[in-house]
Amino acid sequence: MATVQDERQEQEEHGEEERTQGWRPQDQEELDLILNVLPDSVAETLRGHGDLEHLLEIVLDLGRLPEARFVDEEAELSEFPVTSEDLEKVIERVGEFGDDNRAGIERTLHRISAIRNRKGEVIGITCRVGRAVFGTIKIIEDLAFSGKNILLLGRPGVGKTTMLREMARVLSQEAKKRVIIVDTSNEIAGDGDVPHPAIGRSRRMQVRTPSQQHGVMIEAVENHMPQAIIIDEMGTEQEAAAARTIAERGVQLIATAHGNTLDNLIMNPTLSDLVGGIQTVTLGDQEARYRGTQKSVLERKGPPTFDAVVEIQGWDRLAVHDNVDEVVDQWLRGFAIAPEVRWLGEDGEVRRSQEQVRHSEAKPGSWQPDSPRERRRSTQQTRSVRGEMMAAPPHADQEAAAKESEIRVFLFGVGRDKLEAAAAESGNVVHIVNELRQADLVLTTKNHYRRGSQLVRIAESSGTPVCVLRKNTMPQLEEFLGTVVKDWHGGNGNGHGVMSGLGNDDDGPPFTGQGSSPTMEKAMDEAEEAANKVLAGEQTVRLAPQRSYIRRLQHLLGQRYNVASVSQGREPERAVMFYRV
Repeated sequence: MATVQDERQEQEEHGEEERTQGWRPQDQEELDLILNVLPDSVAETLRGHGDLEHLLEIVLDLGRLPEARFVDEEAELSEFPVTSEDLEKVIERVGEFGDDNRAGIERTLHRISAIRNRKGEVIGITCRVGRAVFGTIKIIEDLAFSGKNILLLGRPGVGKTTMLREMARVLSQEAKKRVIIVDTSNEIAGDGDVPHPAIGRSRRMQVRTPSQQHGVMIEAVENHMPQAIIIDEMGTEQEAAAARTIAERGVQLIATAHGNTLDNLIMNPTLSDLVGGIQTVTLGDQEARYRGTQKSVLERKGPPTFDAVVEIQGWDRLAVHDNVDEVVDQWLRGFAIAPEVRWLGEDGEVRRSQEQVRHSEAKPGSWQPDSPRERRRSTQQTRSVRGEMMAAPPHADQEAAAKESEIRVFLFGVGRDKLEAAAAESGNVVHIVNELRQADLVLTTKNHYRRGSQLVRIAESSGTPVCVLRKNTMPQLEEFLGTVVKDWHGGNGNGHGVMSGLGNDDDGPPFTGQGSSPTMEKAMDEAEEAANKVLAGEQTVRLAPQRSYIRRLQHLLGQRYNVASVSQGREPERAVMFYRV
């Protein structure tokens, strides 16, 4: 008889197909145990079937034909409907069902579930065949050994519990960790007081009913000093709170939860706390204008309980969301997310790729002004833009390109009317914007700069240049237009031109213009090459990490090439990713 280690090595070499064909003698012994509880005629028909390796469950419903469900087909097991006597025989052989209408066979992984009528009488039975499949966690073995808290998601029957059971065995035997399984209804380690050998050296704490699971979770931490706790099917707020308590005590937590994708989990009010929780935040006018969003937005409430979320898409394919805090923040702000997809190749090696970009459903509305004056200004600008679009001449594309090269200025403490008058007098063209995030530079006065306002700090931290006038006067504005704006246009409006400071503002800080540099040239060349790759057919291309100002220029370049872009990661590793729309 081959050892478990030999079998696992063979499975890894030959992949999923060979794994399903690796029928072990103990598998046949355990299958005979579940066949013995079935009605004799049903068991006899099944024993004559040649594909018992792929048997998933047997369904016995009162008044209907008994049915067997395999991986790829369903088969009827008798010409006669199931009777009350057939169901009673099964109940006698299995024993009593618990409060959750589940029963089992001692030291096996089979699960037998009952369906009752309103009188409490059993009118249907589902016999689910349980097997220990070794090697199923090779795809995420790195996550398991890293000590991260892992949450598994997937539809029923996709293999969440099987993967959880194998995780317990590997961590207890190979990683030599103290592992405790909180086993509700004996789902993971089988029925009976002696757990199934498939969990390795892990210890098992039984939970009588699902309503008591959260209490046993806390008890496991307080009484038995585990290094890792494994839980199946978390579904209540109490369990989510208990999971957070466990994670905060430094115990590795591995669990499954209801839901197919991370999006489902974020929008689930009961379980969203597992990924940090969601709350509505009201922003101030200034912050909403800077973000370009409406004032009421969704934000993460706190740190997530789990570090990684794994979506099980099939028996040998899954998607991994690592650094859950960053992913959730990105999703809530309306940006696209792209998890890493892993699968086993024909040679048994793990293959990885980037999944197609998922667009967030939580994109907030655009910022709207609150004050009547701002609303009138916004309406006038909208009408002006509409009028320009309706009266656009045949060479509108050329004019749009010229407008794109205009320097966009955000005013703080500087009169808009004065700047427009100075621009008309000097013949220079500037575009005054109402949102800091759209600005190429900020124009303010020395007094406003010295106050150290939050807006100025935000601009400087994001890499947006800040130009300081000594006073809000026409001569100062004309000098600004004659130096900075001309230098900007000399750089073709793309941020590569060197912009000078205001030489007569000796009392103010030097103007921090973003000049051309080898680093910037290299970053823009990389962005141009990435945009061409996306246009040539590649789904996503991630650029090298850059500071915020260069990332902004890369986003603008992506717009010119008609490719979508999003910033990902945390400083200083934050980078732009181009993707196809």
